[in-house]
Amino acid sequence: MSRVTAAAWFLLPALLAPSAFAADTLRVGPGERFAAPSAAAAAARPGDRIVIRAGRYVDCAVWRQPDLTIEAEGGAVVITGPVCQGKALFVVAAPRVTITGLTFTGAVAPPGNGAGIRAEGGDLTIRHARFEENQNGILTALNIPDATVVIEDSLFLRNGALIGECAHGLYANTLALLAIRRSRFEATRVCHHVKSRARRTEITDTAILDGPDETASYQIDIPNGGDLVLARSTIRKGPRAGNMSASVVIGAEGIRHPTTTLTIEGNRFENLMPRGTVFVRNLADAPATLRANALTGRVVPLEGPGTVR
Repeated sequence: MSRVTAAAWFLLPALLAPSAFAADTLRVGPGERFAAPSAAAAAARPGDRIVIRAGRYVDCAVWRQPDLTIEAEGGAVVITGPVCQGKALFVVAAPRVTITGLTFTGAVAPPGNGAGIRAEGGDLTIRHARFEENQNGILTALNIPDATVVIEDSLFLRNGALIGECAHGLYANTLALLAIRRSRFEATRVCHHVKSRARRTEITDTAILDGPDETASYQIDIPNGGDLVLARSTIRKGPRAGNMSASVVIGAEGIRHPTTTLTIEGNRFENLMPRGTVFVRNLADAPATLRANALTGRVVPLEGPGTVR
């Protein structure tokens, strides 16, 4: 047997075996191969596409494989029920996962920190999703410093809790980037609409709105500094705000991240309280640039270093 033929025979089993890297489509729902998302999560391999039929699933899932695409098909897909690992309805424990079109509701955990999605695996993209009446809408792990979390075209409605510690509409721990685009945070029950410890936070074309009865604190809390871009967004501070002093606060818990760019431009801010408030409180040394913002009610545009144009 020639050396070439021998090499071909040596490689043949590997060529004939099912590829460990071949992506598949896993279908979830009544009559499908997988009855619930958790079953698909247990079977998924890297790169798979998980398609969930319309319906209400009393279920939670831990996603451990990278490069997954998880999406709704044919109407509303609602995930509710007990959380997994005492954390969330979906625990995303792998990088480069995209979730599209799902609703997460009713996440509760005994410590008061249950989340619709717990992001702890790396890069995560969420599109056209809804987070309703969870303790946290989204909560990221304590420290995934190279990760980017992107939220686009999504709704966060009546999230938030205060049981021991605050749970927020969205709480990002240490990340490289948190980007929120074309989304809506409304009627957060308590604590902050968005709290981000990311090294860079970008919030664009987004509405962050107090309701008439809820007692949310800040609309945006950037407690440890880091760069911030807040642009073309609508922000409302309601009459029963839990913290009436300010709407956007930078550095309230001490500056830990390099902070060079604080750009707040083209936004609309409305104060519905009978007393005055501060639109942007900057506790960092870096100057904030406020430009072309429309302010309604009794509002001080900026407290701390920076310029208002």
